[in-house]
Amino acid sequence: MESTENMESAESAGSSLRAARLATFTYFALNGFLMGMWIVHIPGIEHRAGTGHALFGWLLLLLGAGAFGAMQIAGPLTDRFGARVVVPLGAALCSATLILPGLATNAWTLGAALLVLGVGNGCLDVSMNAHAVQVERGYGRPVMSAFHATYSLGGVLASLVGARTLGWGWSPAATLTAAAALGLAVTAAASRALLGRPATAPGPDAPVVKTRYRTPRRIWVLAALALMIMLCEGVANDWSVLHLRNVLDAPAATAALAFGAFATAMTTGRLLADRVAARLGPVAILRYGASAAALGMTVAALSPWIPLALLGWTVFGAGLSGCVPQLFSAAGHTDQFTAGANVSRVAGLGYLGMLAGPAVIGPLTHLVPLNLTFFLPVAFCVIAACAAGILRTPGAVRKSSCPRRRTAVG
Repeated sequence: MESTENMESAESAGSSLRAARLATFTYFALNGFLMGMWIVHIPGIEHRAGTGHALFGWLLLLLGAGAFGAMQIAGPLTDRFGARVVVPLGAALCSATLILPGLATNAWTLGAALLVLGVGNGCLDVSMNAHAVQVERGYGRPVMSAFHATYSLGGVLASLVGARTLGWGWSPAATLTAAAALGLAVTAAASRALLGRPATAPGPDAPVVKTRYRTPRRIWVLAALALMIMLCEGVANDWSVLHLRNVLDAPAATAALAFGAFATAMTTGRLLADRVAARLGPVAILRYGASAAALGMTVAALSPWIPLALLGWTVFGAGLSGCVPQLFSAAGHTDQFTAGANVSRVAGLGYLGMLAGPAVIGPLTHLVPLNLTFFLPVAFCVIAACAAGILRTPGAVRKSSCPRRRTAVG
């Protein structure tokens, strides 16, 4: 009788964990879709607000500032109240505020809209990553990279939907309002499957401890590596097409393939990285992935031929694909009761790195040709490869962890 009850309990726990994993996939895809819808409509929003490219670039910093600030708040809130509370709130806020940029009529209203959209994005980003760490701990094997791949797929879906609605002549305000309504519906539907706080975590009614939380040195190292790796991703996002267009004189249609090759390799790599991490461990993912990225970027920077440059961007994306998920996972597993705060540090600095990509490369082009500026991300990749041993800790999920749990939860 007791054995039957234990089996039923294990099956129930496995079912809950599978549902939580599906909900996490949903929120990652939703986040990618919402931000992708914003990106697709940037030209129309910029035109309606009447800002030039230069002013619009400055306004984008408000989006980053809002996200960074919200990340530092949402992390500790997730630790205290649980992802089941903070993730839906962040998703609802991100969905609702998506409407605002489409309604902006001048630089002031657009700046305010981007600031609050950034807050919603930052809340959702950190809380869903903290929940992903909790799901990964339940599975006892790496599952983080697939979540990040789903974020990319959400962006692809947004580009297809946005292209279709623009073709129909929909205004940015109308399309973003529809996307926001969809986001709120998805948020409500997926929230029930999220996991609660760890059993021994302090609840929201627990007495506040006055001792200040001090971020471990290891977390700051992971955050610095995230800044470097995500700066490399930002370089690919903002400069890959210009590289082929301006340096190699590729036609516009061909130049667009540079980012396409990078993004496709990045998404594919993240879909495969969990299996590789389960077999070889997170250290190998970061060490060999960052090394491959350095090689790919070097090939792209020095190649005089367009096909070889495209191959370089492809290898660069494939190499980087599994690095950031391993850093987020390691931060979350350092201490399960401060996972949100730790992830917020790593994600926050990583986000700054993503924004810093164009800001760093642009001024360097006044000193050296564009392709030679790419040796800065090459150097960062080499540093990350050399520092990969930071992931070698007892808290990391390894291929030998909980070998029997895999069959229990799928």
